[in-house]
Amino acid sequence: MKAYSVNIVGLGSKIHHFEFEIGSKFFNHYGEDLISEGSFTANIDLNKHETFIEAEFIIKGIAKLICDRSLEPFDLPVKTKHKIVFKFGDENKEVTDEIMIIHRDTVSLELGHYIYEFIALAIPMKKLHPRFQDEEEDDTSEGRIIYSSGDDNTNEQQTMDPRWEQLKKLK
Repeated sequence: MKAYSVNIVGLGSKIHHFEFEIGSKFFNHYGEDLISEGSFTANIDLNKHETFIEAEFIIKGIAKLICDRSLEPFDLPVKTKHKIVFKFGDENKEVTDEIMIIHRDTVSLELGHYIYEFIALAIPMKKLHPRFQDEEEDDTSEGRIIYSSGDDNTNEQQTMDPRWEQLKKLK
């Protein structure tokens, strides 16, 4: 989609601000696997330098999700911030999640798939309606193991192998 592309050839060496509105048409194009509905605003600052472009993505909005437990729809507020550095090179490749090499002759950056990935990363794997959030916190606290480093060695002495006792005497 050209609506989420930025022409970088005409940009000067300074910070440029772009704002994109994201809705159902966006999710229809980039995929409906993780999220199919929502209303977002993506503010992107491109700081162009001679050899690289630094991009800061700030995405805010509401994702319309279906609860995994009750199958009820609910709205999840999303706010996420990510940075990517686009370095100019001889070929297009991904060095890390935050560093991309783009060809020197690249005319425009297609930012839509990055926006989609960042929104998808902000969606939790387990989608729970807000009314179940308190219950979920209680469930996880029951299964916790508490360790202590006290001087209570009575159980350790009872279960110790007698061979270790003989080795301790050699000290």
